[in-house]
Amino acid sequence: MCGRFALIVDASVLADVFDVDPPHDFEPRFNIAPTQNIPIVRAGNKQNRECEMVRWGLIPPWAKDLKIGAKMINARAETVAEKPSFRAAVKRRRCLVPASGFYEWVASESGKRPYFIHFSDGRTFAFAGLWERWTARGGASLESCTIITTTANEMISDLHHRMPVILPPEHYGEWLQPESLVTGRLNELLVSHPAGDMAAYPVSTHVNRPTNDDPECIARV
Repeated sequence: MCGRFALIVDASVLADVFDVDPPHDFEPRFNIAPTQNIPIVRAGNKQNRECEMVRWGLIPPWAKDLKIGAKMINARAETVAEKPSFRAAVKRRRCLVPASGFYEWVASESGKRPYFIHFSDGRTFAFAGLWERWTARGGASLESCTIITTTANEMISDLHHRMPVILPPEHYGEWLQPESLVTGRLNELLVSHPAGDMAAYPVSTHVNRPTNDDPECIARV
Protein backbone atom coordinates (compact mmCIF):
# COMPACT_ATOMS: atom_id res chain seq x y z
CA MET A 1 0.00 0.00 0.00
CA CYS A 2 0.98 3.65 0.02
CA GLY A 3 -0.12 5.45 3.17
CA ARG A 4 2.42 8.23 3.44
CA PHE A 5 4.70 9.96 0.95
CA ALA A 6 6.78 13.08 0.30
CA LEU A 7 7.01 15.69 -2.45
CA ILE A 8 10.12 17.72 -1.69
CA VAL A 9 10.46 20.00 -4.70
CA ASP A 10 9.88 23.60 -5.67
CA ALA A 11 6.94 24.53 -7.87
CA SER A 12 9.36 25.09 -10.76
CA VAL A 13 10.30 21.39 -10.72
CA LEU A 14 6.65 20.37 -10.99
CA ALA A 15 6.31 22.71 -13.94
CA ASP A 16 9.36 21.26 -15.72
CA VAL A 17 8.71 17.57 -15.03
CA PHE A 18 4.98 17.52 -15.77
CA ASP A 19 4.57 20.48 -18.15
CA VAL A 20 2.00 22.25 -15.97
CA ASP A 21 1.39 25.47 -14.10
CA PRO A 22 1.64 24.45 -10.40
CA PRO A 23 -1.10 25.49 -7.96
CA HIS A 24 -0.44 28.86 -6.32
CA ASP A 25 -0.74 27.30 -2.85
CA PHE A 26 1.74 24.47 -3.51
CA GLU A 27 4.49 23.94 -0.92
CA PRO A 28 7.09 21.15 -0.60
CA ARG A 29 5.95 18.42 1.80
CA PHE A 30 8.01 15.88 3.74
CA ASN A 31 5.13 13.94 5.29
CA ILE A 32 1.91 13.77 3.29
CA ALA A 33 -0.89 11.84 4.99
CA PRO A 34 -4.34 10.61 3.90
CA THR A 35 -7.22 13.15 3.77
CA GLN A 36 -4.75 15.99 3.21
CA ASN A 37 -4.74 18.01 -0.01
CA ILE A 38 -2.15 16.97 -2.57
CA PRO A 39 -1.29 18.09 -6.12
CA ILE A 40 -2.36 15.90 -9.03
CA VAL A 41 -1.70 16.28 -12.74
CA ARG A 42 -4.60 15.52 -15.08
CA ALA A 43 -5.90 16.31 -18.56
CA GLY A 44 -7.23 19.85 -18.80
CA ASN A 45 -9.12 21.82 -21.41
CA LYS A 46 -7.98 21.56 -25.03
CA GLN A 47 -5.81 18.53 -24.20
CA ASN A 48 -3.48 20.58 -22.02
CA ARG A 49 -2.43 19.30 -18.61
CA GLU A 50 -3.42 20.98 -15.37
CA CYS A 51 -2.17 20.63 -11.81
CA GLU A 52 -4.77 20.91 -9.05
CA MET A 53 -4.90 20.38 -5.30
CA VAL A 54 -7.35 17.61 -4.31
CA ARG A 55 -8.09 15.55 -1.20
CA TRP A 56 -6.17 12.27 -0.86
CA GLY A 57 -8.76 9.52 -0.38
CA LEU A 58 -11.19 9.04 -3.24
CA ILE A 59 -14.85 9.86 -2.58
CA PRO A 60 -17.12 8.20 -5.17
CA PRO A 61 -19.97 10.35 -6.57
CA TRP A 62 -22.54 8.05 -4.93
CA ALA A 63 -21.06 8.35 -1.41
CA LYS A 64 -23.38 9.72 1.31
CA ASP A 65 -20.56 11.68 2.93
CA LEU A 66 -16.82 12.24 2.60
CA LYS A 67 -15.84 9.86 5.43
CA ILE A 68 -15.49 6.99 2.97
CA GLY A 69 -12.46 8.70 1.47
CA ALA A 70 -10.24 7.70 4.40
CA LYS A 71 -10.66 4.07 3.27
CA MET A 72 -10.03 4.83 -0.39
CA ILE A 73 -6.46 6.16 -0.33
CA ASN A 74 -5.32 3.21 -2.47
CA ALA A 75 -6.84 1.16 -5.29
CA ARG A 76 -5.51 -2.28 -6.19
CA ALA A 77 -4.30 -2.57 -9.78
CA GLU A 78 -5.69 -6.09 -10.02
CA THR A 79 -9.29 -5.03 -9.34
CA VAL A 80 -9.42 -1.28 -10.08
CA ALA A 81 -11.39 -1.76 -13.30
CA GLU A 82 -14.05 -3.82 -11.51
CA LYS A 83 -14.62 -2.11 -8.17
CA PRO A 84 -17.68 0.18 -8.13
CA SER A 85 -15.66 2.88 -6.34
CA PHE A 86 -13.04 3.10 -9.10
CA ARG A 87 -14.30 1.65 -12.38
CA ALA A 88 -15.74 4.92 -13.69
CA ALA A 89 -12.64 6.92 -12.77
CA VAL A 90 -10.25 4.43 -14.34
CA LYS A 91 -12.02 4.92 -17.68
CA ARG A 92 -11.94 8.72 -17.89
CA ARG A 93 -10.45 10.34 -14.78
CA ARG A 94 -6.89 9.10 -14.52
CA CYS A 95 -4.20 11.31 -13.05
CA LEU A 96 -0.56 11.48 -11.99
CA VAL A 97 0.38 11.98 -8.33
CA PRO A 98 3.84 13.64 -8.16
CA ALA A 99 6.21 12.33 -5.49
CA SER A 100 9.82 12.40 -4.30
CA GLY A 101 9.52 9.19 -2.29
CA PHE A 102 7.23 7.21 0.00
CA TYR A 103 7.33 5.47 3.37
CA GLU A 104 6.81 1.92 4.57
CA TRP A 105 6.99 0.49 8.07
CA VAL A 106 8.77 -2.76 8.95
CA ALA A 107 8.29 -4.71 12.18
CA SER A 108 11.37 -4.96 14.41
CA GLU A 109 12.12 -5.94 18.00
CA SER A 110 11.82 -2.30 19.07
CA GLY A 111 8.59 -1.71 17.13
CA LYS A 112 7.79 -0.71 13.57
CA ARG A 113 10.69 1.04 11.82
CA PRO A 114 9.85 3.47 8.98
CA TYR A 115 11.82 3.42 5.73
CA PHE A 116 11.99 6.07 3.03
CA ILE A 117 11.85 4.68 -0.52
CA HIS A 118 13.01 6.80 -3.44
CA PHE A 119 14.96 6.79 -6.69
CA SER A 120 18.72 6.63 -6.35
CA ASP A 121 19.19 9.74 -8.48
CA GLY A 122 16.65 11.75 -6.48
CA ARG A 123 14.30 12.27 -9.42
CA THR A 124 10.73 13.46 -9.07
CA PHE A 125 8.33 10.78 -10.29
CA ALA A 126 4.61 10.03 -10.46
CA PHE A 127 2.25 7.46 -9.02
CA ALA A 128 -0.63 6.28 -11.17
CA GLY A 129 -3.79 7.78 -9.70
CA LEU A 130 -7.51 8.33 -10.22
CA TRP A 131 -9.63 11.33 -9.32
CA GLU A 132 -13.33 11.97 -8.75
CA ARG A 133 -15.68 14.88 -8.06
CA TRP A 134 -18.21 14.46 -5.23
CA THR A 135 -21.14 16.79 -4.61
CA ALA A 136 -22.57 17.29 -1.12
CA ARG A 137 -26.29 17.67 -0.48
CA GLY A 138 -25.90 21.42 -0.23
CA GLY A 139 -24.36 21.58 -3.70
CA ALA A 140 -20.72 22.11 -2.74
CA SER A 141 -18.30 19.91 -4.67
CA LEU A 142 -15.05 18.28 -3.56
CA GLU A 143 -12.40 16.65 -5.71
CA SER A 144 -10.42 13.70 -4.40
CA CYS A 145 -7.96 11.05 -5.58
CA THR A 146 -6.52 7.63 -4.91
CA ILE A 147 -3.12 6.03 -5.61
CA ILE A 148 -3.03 2.70 -7.45
CA THR A 149 -0.89 -0.08 -5.92
CA THR A 150 0.50 -3.34 -7.23
CA THR A 151 2.75 -6.22 -6.16
CA ALA A 152 6.06 -5.02 -4.71
CA ASN A 153 9.29 -5.42 -6.66
CA GLU A 154 12.14 -7.50 -5.24
CA MET A 155 13.65 -4.60 -3.30
CA ILE A 156 10.47 -3.30 -1.71
CA SER A 157 9.11 -6.79 -0.99
CA ASP A 158 11.56 -6.95 1.93
CA LEU A 159 9.64 -4.03 3.44
CA HIS A 160 6.07 -4.59 2.24
CA HIS A 161 4.22 -6.87 -0.19
CA ARG A 162 2.61 -3.93 -2.04
CA MET A 163 3.94 -0.77 -3.66
CA PRO A 164 2.44 2.19 -5.54
CA VAL A 165 2.39 1.97 -9.32
CA ILE A 166 5.13 4.30 -10.62
CA LEU A 167 4.58 5.34 -14.22
CA PRO A 168 7.58 6.00 -16.51
CA PRO A 169 7.51 9.51 -18.06
CA GLU A 170 7.02 8.05 -21.54
CA HIS A 171 3.61 6.76 -20.40
CA TYR A 172 2.34 10.00 -18.84
CA GLY A 173 0.55 11.14 -21.98
CA GLU A 174 -1.15 7.81 -22.53
CA TRP A 175 -2.28 7.59 -18.91
CA LEU A 176 -3.75 11.09 -19.01
CA GLN A 177 -5.67 10.71 -22.26
CA PRO A 178 -9.45 11.06 -21.69
CA GLU A 179 -10.29 7.88 -23.59
CA SER A 180 -10.65 4.48 -21.96
CA LEU A 181 -7.72 2.07 -22.00
CA VAL A 182 -8.40 -1.51 -23.06
CA THR A 183 -8.02 -4.03 -20.25
CA GLY A 184 -4.87 -5.54 -21.70
CA ARG A 185 -3.12 -2.18 -21.93
CA LEU A 186 -4.28 -1.21 -18.45
CA ASN A 187 -2.69 -4.38 -17.09
CA GLU A 188 0.55 -3.59 -18.94
CA LEU A 189 0.77 -0.12 -17.37
CA LEU A 190 -0.18 -1.01 -13.80
CA VAL A 191 2.90 -3.05 -12.90
CA SER A 192 5.67 -2.75 -10.35
CA HIS A 193 8.60 -0.52 -11.27
CA PRO A 194 11.94 -2.37 -11.57
CA ALA A 195 14.00 -2.31 -8.41
CA GLY A 196 17.35 -1.52 -10.03
CA ASP A 197 17.25 2.28 -9.75
CA MET A 198 15.37 2.47 -6.45
CA ALA A 199 16.73 2.68 -2.90
CA ALA A 200 15.46 2.63 0.67
CA TYR A 201 16.90 3.58 4.04
CA PRO A 202 15.59 3.71 7.63
CA VAL A 203 14.32 6.98 9.07
CA SER A 204 13.23 7.94 12.57
CA THR A 205 9.75 7.51 14.01
CA HIS A 206 9.48 11.30 13.77
CA VAL A 207 7.58 10.63 10.55
CA ASN A 208 4.92 8.64 12.41
CA ARG A 209 3.13 11.84 13.40
CA PRO A 210 1.37 13.41 10.39
CA THR A 211 1.81 16.82 12.04
CA ASN A 212 5.60 16.47 11.72
CA ASP A 213 6.42 17.84 8.27
CA ASP A 214 10.09 18.78 8.10
CA PRO A 215 13.47 17.46 6.87
CA GLU A 216 13.85 15.24 9.94
CA CYS A 217 11.19 12.97 8.41
CA ILE A 218 13.60 11.82 5.67
CA ALA A 219 16.84 11.94 7.70
CA ARG A 220 18.69 8.64 7.60
CA VAL A 221 19.18 6.91 10.98
